[in-house]
Amino acid sequence: MNGTPKTLQEAIVHFANKDNAFEFVKEFRWPNGPACPVCGCNELYFLSTRHLWKCKACKKQFSVKVGTIFEDSSIGLDKWLTAIWLIVNAKNGISSYELARAIGVQQRSAWHMNHRIRLALQNGTFEKLEGKVEADETYIGGKARNMHHSARVRRGFIASRGGSFGKSAVIGMLERGGKVRAQVIEKADRKTVTKIVMKNVDEDSKLFTDAHSGYDDLGFYYQRHVIEHASEYVRGSVHTNGIENFWSLLKRGLNGTYISVEPFHLFRYIDEQVFRFNLRKEDDSTRFEKAVSQIVGKKLTYAALTGKELLKGA
Repeated sequence: MNGTPKTLQEAIVHFANKDNAFEFVKEFRWPNGPACPVCGCNELYFLSTRHLWKCKACKKQFSVKVGTIFEDSSIGLDKWLTAIWLIVNAKNGISSYELARAIGVQQRSAWHMNHRIRLALQNGTFEKLEGKVEADETYIGGKARNMHHSARVRRGFIASRGGSFGKSAVIGMLERGGKVRAQVIEKADRKTVTKIVMKNVDEDSKLFTDAHSGYDDLGFYYQRHVIEHASEYVRGSVHTNGIENFWSLLKRGLNGTYISVEPFHLFRYIDEQVFRFNLRKEDDSTRFEKAVSQIVGKKLTYAALTGKELLKGA
């Protein structure tokens, strides 16, 4: 889009003008002109003093925030757009405390904003990874000995069991030179791993994995190359260094920026890192525009974020 800021400083100055912020979101939301989100009619009155539209057909009023991650938020678009810029362009992420200080909101509000923006960064696609694809699993979670007893109980740690118990399993697939996919899984067994890999990787691809038994069945569906980490990490082109690099970036953010991430929210942080990684070759303004283009049709209430809606429905 013409006129998109190219740096953080330009973004702050540009969006400090509320009309600029309003027009920017409007153009992304309705490139062919505003339409009523209730009935779809494009014959509207514009109430310029309130930045609202009124539909001539159903008489409903609506703002540019309706039907987006901004819906029901009293925080201005100037702060929302600055927050999106900061999050999508911070290599290791930005905590709610940092965001609150940067844009001048309460930490609780910044935390909610962070998660709403992460929702916008989700990008479901039916396109499969292809070519040379690396697959690997990792486990996310703090060490039990560093946790308060109540945290150990909540996260399922048992003193007599070590290893990955009490941690969240995550599987990732990386197309060499291309994109990555990652998601939280209940356990890294053969059935789960096979199903996810087949859903995300083209059957004509060459698959590179370690010797974990969860990948054993994939040899029936792919040309699988195995690296045995007990004795080596690279054998020619056979390695999983690419996906392991992604795990390193993810954990650097989780351990260094966010400090403590509840398993309930882990998938959101993974979506955030996947978004940045897949657009790593783009510039800041391109990542920003991509994120803003995905704000529509995604709503996350505070009750849903904190699990209160689940408790209410139980």
